[in-house]
Amino acid sequence: MTVEANHKPRIGLPYRTRNEELKGERAKYDRYLESVRLAGGEPVPISLGLSADELKRLANSLDAVVLTGSPADVEPALYHAARHPKSADADADRERTDFALLDHAFTEHKPVLAICYGVQSLNVFLGGSLIQHLSSRDASSEIRTDIPHPTSEQTDKEFRHSIRIDSGTRLAAIAQGTEGQVNSSHHQAIREPGRGLRVVAHAPDGVIEAVEWTADTNWVTGVQWHPERMAGTEPLALPLFRDLVATTLKAPVRR
Repeated sequence: MTVEANHKPRIGLPYRTRNEELKGERAKYDRYLESVRLAGGEPVPISLGLSADELKRLANSLDAVVLTGSPADVEPALYHAARHPKSADADADRERTDFALLDHAFTEHKPVLAICYGVQSLNVFLGGSLIQHLSSRDASSEIRTDIPHPTSEQTDKEFRHSIRIDSGTRLAAIAQGTEGQVNSSHHQAIREPGRGLRVVAHAPDGVIEAVEWTADTNWVTGVQWHPERMAGTEPLALPLFRDLVATTLKAPVRR
């Protein structure tokens, strides 16, 4: 049985951090919810304070998951690394929530779109590792780059750069080509891809910009940029959410 055509898929989105959730700071989080709405889905906010049983029940009611960005960084011990001095504090509630949602999504073959922190979380969940700090201005950067990736390097505008997409991938089909322009607001990135993930896009400096799940036919895509903050008409913005929703409508219902 598939999701009925007139049904809006329930797509769960964890809050960016527990602290923002408790303070009611929703401006950035709401952009993700609105992108899901515009794509034809029903956004379902996911509290980072749920118990394991509560989270399991909520996950069972979802058709897909979007892992949002976050100002936190994934705990380096989870990928067996010492903490870099520029690594931000981890959010244990966000990590616990993400990993529970991912475990459910992979078990039940539910689609996942992972964005910025979300793709880093996805990668670590699958056994991959991260670059903890990349910068075009900071000598402590773990790679050499001329592209200003981090938020800390932004001034009055959001930096953008080109990406190269591998042909024959889902992302190339969504982008309708092998090149694109994306925004850039991060200081960490994938170092070694996790099991089952294929790298499908790079920035000109070699930073991994997108991955796709290849271990089975489930739709799992992770991007390092912020499609929720790009214009909906751009190929690598709202079309990502629309493809997630379209895939969810075709997927078997498992609740």
